[in-house]
Amino acid sequence: MADSYSGATADEGDRGSGGFVDDKSLKWLGVGLSSLFALAVLALVVYIVATQVDFALLQTIFPQFVSAYLLVLQIVVIGGILSVTAGVLVGLARVSKTSITNGIATAYVQFFRGTPLLFQIFVIYFGIPTLWPGTFPVQDWGFPTAIIALTLNHAAYVGEAVRGGIGAVPDGQMEAARSLGMGYIQGMREVVVPQAWRNALAAIGNDQVILVKDTSLLTIIAIPELMQAFRSVNSATFDPWTPLVLVAIAYLSITLPLMRLVTYLEERSDWGGDSQ
Repeated sequence: MADSYSGATADEGDRGSGGFVDDKSLKWLGVGLSSLFALAVLALVVYIVATQVDFALLQTIFPQFVSAYLLVLQIVVIGGILSVTAGVLVGLARVSKTSITNGIATAYVQFFRGTPLLFQIFVIYFGIPTLWPGTFPVQDWGFPTAIIALTLNHAAYVGEAVRGGIGAVPDGQMEAARSLGMGYIQGMREVVVPQAWRNALAAIGNDQVILVKDTSLLTIIAIPELMQAFRSVNSATFDPWTPLVLVAIAYLSITLPLMRLVTYLEERSDWGGDSQ
């Protein structure tokens, strides 16, 4: 049976087996369609920049967008660090053998994944101050609301990524750690979690990119972030494209390096891969 494939030529392999389009044609069809799409997008961007962007207005509003950009960057850094840290704890709690710990973590994840982030922002921004006895002590509650809401929401998603990463580690790894005399906690810390982190890294990185984009929802509580800056300029000048170009550049300047960082970390954590 093994010799029955020895007579197949490279051309026969390229033609595929009985399909309407052979492999080579399908390849070039994909190249052509993707190239046409890229050219169409590039042409649209060039047209918008050449005909719709007011460069005089661009210089005027640029400082306002720099301020909004720095605020978004601050929220992303703080919210990202806190959500990943809390998410690791949530993920560990989700795989806990203690029913109470596991149950609380499960309820937490189900609530924050099952309700919209905008709802959670409203609960924290409008609801929490009314529960405080007397006058609410925090005057500028918008920035803390942004950090708390993004952290709580994204910690649930990071926690599920960590739980899935731990679940993908073979059970024999913990058994091997226990056979070496390690306790459960030491085995998790030294053996299981490093492998789980590698498994979960792509999902965690994707979630952090979503966190960056979720800052746009903060415009609803008048946080002076990028979309709020767009709304302010658009309402004053009725020019949508000039501020939108700045918004796009600002977001991409955060998300593209973040995605590249995640790719780098994935390559570094691929212990058995060719990149090492």
